[in-house]
Formats: sequence, structure tokens, C-alpha cells
Amino acid sequence: MSGETKLQEKTIDEIKKPRMYKVIIYNDDYTTMDFVVEVLVSIFSKNVPEAVKIMFSVHKKGSGVAGIYSYDIAATKIKQTQNMASKNGYPLKLTMKGA
Repeated sequence: MSGETKLQEKTIDEIKKPRMYKVIIYNDDYTTMDFVVEVLVSIFSKNVPEAVKIMFSVHKKGSGVAGIYSYDIAATKIKQTQNMASKNGYPLKLTMKGA
């Protein structure tokens, strides 16, 4: 091995956690409490007691956090909820906010 130089290369892979977003559900005068619970169970995978707790927060405080997700998942859950609400004739409003 005369005249050969070996180089060692160090690579550092840094994996960053994705930014998280709160999905916020808002109270309105038309969407039923039962429908909000149904959305929280079917789309946000909450158990019934947890869904009821969130629904009462929405009802009493005007809004509540349905969950905290990465951007793509939060956007998908909002779209699924909007589609479900529209099909059922409800004006349910949701937004996402950086967590």
C-alpha cells in the first residue's frame, strides 16, 4: 500500500421531528353535539369519553383541540371532517395552528 491514502468520511444524519399542528374545532349554533362526538371518534380516533370531553370544551369555551399532528395529517383530518360535515349539512369549522 505504498503511496495510497485512505480517507474516512463521516456522515451525520440528522433527523428532525416534523413541526406539529393543533387541529382546532369551533362551536357553532347548528352542528349537533352528537355529530361533533362522531367526528372526534371516527376521524380523530378518540374514545367516546375523550370525545365528549373535547365536545363540551368546544361547546362551553367556543373551541377545543381535536388533536396534534404533523401538517399533512392535520390537513387531511380537517378535509375529511369538512367533507363529512358538508354531507350532513353542518357548517363545522376547523383550523390548524402551530403547536
